[in-house]
Amino acid sequence: MEVILHIGAHRTGTTSFQNYVRAHRTALDAQEIGFWGPWRTRTGLLDGLADRAPGPKQARRMAGRVRMNVEAAARKGKVQLIVSDENLIGTCRKSLRAGRLYPDVGERMARVHAGFGEITRVSFQIRSLELWWASALAFLLPRGGSLPDAALLDRLTDSPRSWRHVIADIACACPGAEIAVTPFERYAGRPDSLLHLMTGQPAPPTHPGEHWANRSADLAALRGTLAERGEDPDQLPGEGRWMPFSLEHAMRLRETYADDLFWLRAGADGLAKLTEDDGPQRPGINPGPGQTRRGHDNDRSARRLAPTR
Repeated sequence: MEVILHIGAHRTGTTSFQNYVRAHRTALDAQEIGFWGPWRTRTGLLDGLADRAPGPKQARRMAGRVRMNVEAAARKGKVQLIVSDENLIGTCRKSLRAGRLYPDVGERMARVHAGFGEITRVSFQIRSLELWWASALAFLLPRGGSLPDAALLDRLTDSPRSWRHVIADIACACPGAEIAVTPFERYAGRPDSLLHLMTGQPAPPTHPGEHWANRSADLAALRGTLAERGEDPDQLPGEGRWMPFSLEHAMRLRETYADDLFWLRAGADGLAKLTEDDGPQRPGINPGPGQTRRGHDNDRSARRLAPTR
């Protein structure tokens, strides 16, 4: 049985994907695809698996519990098991406190890998950094988070750690597993396409945005949160999406994200595979059957050259 981990990242449509899968459990059961989402993984099954265990005995007990449940799924005839829980790699709050992306993801995923014993594929979705940090801040503000000061925004912008380092940590922690990376900008609102990439099987169709959940609060809602807490709501003027970064900071974060995508498109040092579209590629990238041999069209530029003597 293939074990497929869907580990986020946070704020990249993970809850939407989980809602989509739950809505189509009957169809997935018919395809012999099992699913463990947060409703199961956070109620005892994977509780504490990614965290540092108090001792080796407790670590073995956690791993034994996981493997026993994996074997039970295989006995039920499941050929693939999707485990979707973004908290396996840490939390947004911890990243903000550290001032960098998922600082201990390598250690956490090494424990997860040891618990499962064998992982076939890891699905990881990334997002432009200025929008990811802004979404994380907007998500945490109604949950007791504070407004970021200039020093924190500088730390987030200047941090040398980007998605490239997170992906490398995951790959090192999960030897033998395929690391499949997708960009949020292409797959937001497309959980069926993401499921197809994970399993290689036909996915139940859905309308774009049908299962969209857990969106970031807009500026009006965040001002309401500040007012309820007795803080000045005028600290967040404007309408629409909250963007706490200055234009200069946002441009630097976008440049870092562009570098990450370039690294992934260049092969990611063999550590991961980037998929930006599950549809047919342009002929210029993957030539069609009629474009694999040279013909008259290939010689047009040559005919413009001066003849050789």
